[in-house]
Amino acid sequence: MSNNLTTIRTFPGSPPILKGGIVLIDPNTSAVLRIITLQYNPDTLSRTLQVQGIGNNSSHRSEALRLTGPPVETIKLDAEIDATDQLEVADATAVQEGILPQLAALETIIYPYSSQIVSNNNLAQMGTLEIAPMESALSLFIWNKNRILPVRLTDFSVTEEAFDVNLNPIRAKVSIGMRVLNIDDLDYDHKGSSLYMSYQQNKERLAGMFTGSTLSQLGIKSIP
Repeated sequence: MSNNLTTIRTFPGSPPILKGGIVLIDPNTSAVLRIITLQYNPDTLSRTLQVQGIGNNSSHRSEALRLTGPPVETIKLDAEIDATDQLEVADATAVQEGILPQLAALETIIYPYSSQIVSNNNLAQMGTLEIAPMESALSLFIWNKNRILPVRLTDFSVTEEAFDVNLNPIRAKVSIGMRVLNIDDLDYDHKGSSLYMSYQQNKERLAGMFTGSTLSQLGIKSIP
């Protein structure tokens, strides 16, 4: 199942424009369940990395430089969704529903399946004492080939800015907050862990391409 939020007007000879987006996969089989591309790439992407070190919680001098795991990385972005182009060509879905399908594709990422809710209720009525939540699809935030990140959506807000005659939204801004899932969040053999390790290893590869600077540029000749 694919949900595409992208409408692109191209001109002859113009270079292809890559889009960021979210892909949902089955964590066991890696089968792609849904692809959601952002209609317009955000102008900004905010990332925060919180260091995970023993030194944060200990005053012992031997632990000041020890890291307990990868940093906790969070990402925030604003995505815009606009049905103007679809309405200009009388797209049947846009005419009938506006951008509700696009919004629903994003929003249902953070919903448990309704079938799961019904099943759990049936189990509860049968007297089942402990009902383990089913594992949801694995969300991947993809921002080019160097950033394929397993994530959990942590914040989600929608501002609907324009409506059609049936009060369907036709323009909206969606603010999304995500937490990158690393090897401390998932079992080591989980698909998300292997994707995270590939992300970190690629980051180390990119860091190795940085030529660095010299001490003279810092105004010193050597480290005392």
